[in-house]
Amino acid sequence: MTVLIAGCGDLGTEAGLRFAAAGFSVLGWRRSPENIPAPLSGQAADLTGSSGDLPRIPADTDVVVISVAAGQRSEEAYRAAYVDGTANVLDALERDGVHPRRILFVSSTAVYGDAGGDWVDEATPPAPASATGAVILEAEELLHARRPDAVVLRLSGIYGPGRTRLIDSVTAGTGRVPAQPQLTNRIHRDDAAAAIVHLMTQDPAPEPLYVGVDDEPVDLAEVLRFLAAELGRDLPADTAGPASRGGDRKLSNAKLRGTGFEFAYPTYRQGYRAVLAGQGTRHP
Repeated sequence: MTVLIAGCGDLGTEAGLRFAAAGFSVLGWRRSPENIPAPLSGQAADLTGSSGDLPRIPADTDVVVISVAAGQRSEEAYRAAYVDGTANVLDALERDGVHPRRILFVSSTAVYGDAGGDWVDEATPPAPASATGAVILEAEELLHARRPDAVVLRLSGIYGPGRTRLIDSVTAGTGRVPAQPQLTNRIHRDDAAAAIVHLMTQDPAPEPLYVGVDDEPVDLAEVLRFLAAELGRDLPADTAGPASRGGDRKLSNAKLRGTGFEFAYPTYRQGYRAVLAGQGTRHP
């Protein structure tokens, strides 16, 4: 059976490698297929173009993972990647008469609004605070309108190999302890990839929506202090108090854990220590 990774970038590649290790034949679509490592097969595909231009989909495709990324942080780029890209993949499946058993869309917790520090889970109504978040929610709704049984996995704060913004800021001396508390939620890339594979291969069939975060919502200042201690760096305070990027909320992974999923990195401590130790692979 074949798994199609539509948008086989860093996260999609890691998921694909895990599918391959589980015995699946994996086909990855991306603009630069030469960056897709063996044993995955790569094909050139621009998901933002026309569905008619997408490659033919193998008849034995059992699982489709839509893992797109916008080329820039604008509403137009997000619409092209998330809404048009998702529609084009679904159109290509119809074009080729392929009916995969399961489809998963990698979404974002940007579809939630500010919760005033309260807990947020799958039952919390989405309320995007940004135009890009609203576009991602539109893509979710498009998918579920056409495939009600499809799975949406809302991820937050992915970090890991090649995703070292906070580490880099501490190393460069530009990291600052925010003047005001800033709740953050995150997940290691490897756990995000493992969750994709888990949801697409588990029995019974997964539900239509999951939040993908680790066990511990945490104040950004705590994460920065931890990294500074691990790196042996000083961490000055920021009297300006930059605004939070992620909204004031604590995201729950109880539903994902309820499926039997186990995290390799249940908190940022284990995850960032692994990154600092050079564990894992950065995918191009």
